[in-house]
Amino acid sequence: ADLRTVRDLEDTLYTLPGKNYILPTVTNTTYYRLSGKQDYVPVIDPKYPVQTIANTMLLNCKSIPESKMSIMMIASDKQNETATVSVRQFMEFVKSQGCIPYFSFEEMKDGKFYGAMFIYNKETIREVPVAVVDNSRTKISREYLRRLDATADVQIVSHCADMAEARDLVREREAYGVVEIPADFSKALNRGKQTSVSIFVDMSGLLYYKAILTSNTNVSLSMNADIKAQRAGATTAQQEAVSVQPIAYEEVSLFNPTNGFASFLIPAVLILLIQQTLILGVGMAAGTAREAGRLGRLLPAMERRGGLMRIILGKGAAYLLVYLPISVYVLGIVPHLFRLNQLSNPWTLPLFVVPYLMACISFSLALSAILKHRETVILLVVFTSVPLLFISGISWPGSSIPDFWKYVSYIFPSTFGINGFIKANNMGAPLAYLRTECTMLWLQAFLYFFVAVAMYRRNLMRIKD
Repeated sequence: ADLRTVRDLEDTLYTLPGKNYILPTVTNTTYYRLSGKQDYVPVIDPKYPVQTIANTMLLNCKSIPESKMSIMMIASDKQNETATVSVRQFMEFVKSQGCIPYFSFEEMKDGKFYGAMFIYNKETIREVPVAVVDNSRTKISREYLRRLDATADVQIVSHCADMAEARDLVREREAYGVVEIPADFSKALNRGKQTSVSIFVDMSGLLYYKAILTSNTNVSLSMNADIKAQRAGATTAQQEAVSVQPIAYEEVSLFNPTNGFASFLIPAVLILLIQQTLILGVGMAAGTAREAGRLGRLLPAMERRGGLMRIILGKGAAYLLVYLPISVYVLGIVPHLFRLNQLSNPWTLPLFVVPYLMACISFSLALSAILKHRETVILLVVFTSVPLLFISGISWPGSSIPDFWKYVSYIFPSTFGINGFIKANNMGAPLAYLRTECTMLWLQAFLYFFVAVAMYRRNLMRIKD
């Protein structure tokens, strides 16, 4: 029922319409022909090279012949590696990773077929439902909405008569935004005047705002280019391209190719998780020992020279042995399960994690000796997790953080741990580029170790008195 008829040469072809990716020519539409009375088979015919290659790239059914393709992989160190794989196996792998492919035909030249393949995963939000209020109801306003609905980020779910009906849809969570086209939209464009399109977005989710705003911006830029070309008069294709876009640009997202939310946030959360669980575990254990009156058992050790330092070192070594395998799982296996970037050298990450764990353990021991009640540790972890994520400079731009909160963030090992882990794991930085973070973590480890010894000595002196 979804197939559409398209006449090409002497045959009748049928298309299964897909979605567009930014441009109308980048699509995942597939092509079929009727075999028998009711059987539709994919078009695989030299007479239709565009449709054949599109089906080969987008479909992984058995009727598609086995074809080989060459893939060049460019690593972060600019080292290129070329591999030859089966098209069918490659597309099965792409779809198994949750990715959606798009295909674009460019030209046939010198007997060669030129096209492009776009692949994105579902880490970013796609098909955000929006309602539209078209007060213009003209051909150009319908073209704007058609292009908007063809983008990968937005899906028009309702054409409303007025803003009141659209607001009801947003209130009922059937739509996350409203696009309103003014009544003089077409008239203003025909008169050569500037016009606007109003966008209303549910700001409870910033990713919805980003998707709707980006889609409308891309559509408006595309239509602006078409209007410029029409008003430029009779020109060649090259002159038209220059007048529409004098400076060609290409956007490249470094270390986050999908522009996804998880790629930059999950690594920071994983590092923060290690610190917060250490604070929670060490604090609860120390609070329980204090309430049960077992802290006085350390009094004989305090009488011996260096005895208390050896006890703190023993506690720290025990926690380090426990958290080393946990860190391997959290920082090595979990990012792999989420398909996140992992560009670190095999030796860089372990050499960085050790000082981070020691700083977190020393900080947790010092904090557990300061806090009197174990319930306080739970409240501390709950109420500091989100602020620590913000002041680390990852979730919120570091240049926009006030100096006071920057200095506050230096108290916590997570600040240097998050920034160092992002550099090593996501950006592939060698250990030499983590010198600042490693130095600060070692300083924190030694400083908080002596603070923990001093606080334990103070608590034991109170028990003794």
